[in-house]
Amino acid sequence: MLNRFLIFIPLLILFSSATSGDVTQTDKTLSISSELQGGDFVLHSSQGMFSLKQLRGKVVLLYFGYTKCPDVCPTSLSIIAQALNELSGDELKSVQAVFVSVDPKRDNFDVLDDYVSYFHPNLMGVTGSEREIAEVAKRYGVKFEEVALEGSSFGYAVNHSAITYLVTPEGELRYLFPHETPSFVILEAIRYLLAVKH
Repeated sequence: MLNRFLIFIPLLILFSSATSGDVTQTDKTLSISSELQGGDFVLHSSQGMFSLKQLRGKVVLLYFGYTKCPDVCPTSLSIIAQALNELSGDELKSVQAVFVSVDPKRDNFDVLDDYVSYFHPNLMGVTGSEREIAEVAKRYGVKFEEVALEGSSFGYAVNHSAITYLVTPEGELRYLFPHETPSFVILEAIRYLLAVKH
């Protein structure tokens, strides 16, 4: 199924780490499933029920992660923010970034809202029950797993896929960007979809 979508550069499996006290928290990025299909889904935000259909007419960037991610998520979201910062005010009206938390036990709405606010106003956080998240993750080929961190105040890390997905204004999954894809590549793809829209 992957050949239905354009992947700008080869997928990379990367490792990152950060230190919490005397214990090193390590996150491993996982590859994505070959059975992704994309499509609409329903989760929840601090504003109520969230449906991808609500964003019809906008270019949507999707990223799956969790707020206690030490390195991979902040890097990816910073790159997304860099791309968004290059857009004009009019362009931003037609673009929305969505951060899907795969750690609902810790990422409540207040935590999510506080976290995404550090990156960009056009980034919103959504989550759901473990079952709901698993269903959405499967639809987008996202893999994630809890890994115990002995002696850490975090308790556990979540290894997860680190792909940024770009969805057309019609709701079609179009582009997949591997971890650390340069922001100018994402920006070019956003502007391409905006141009096609018009």
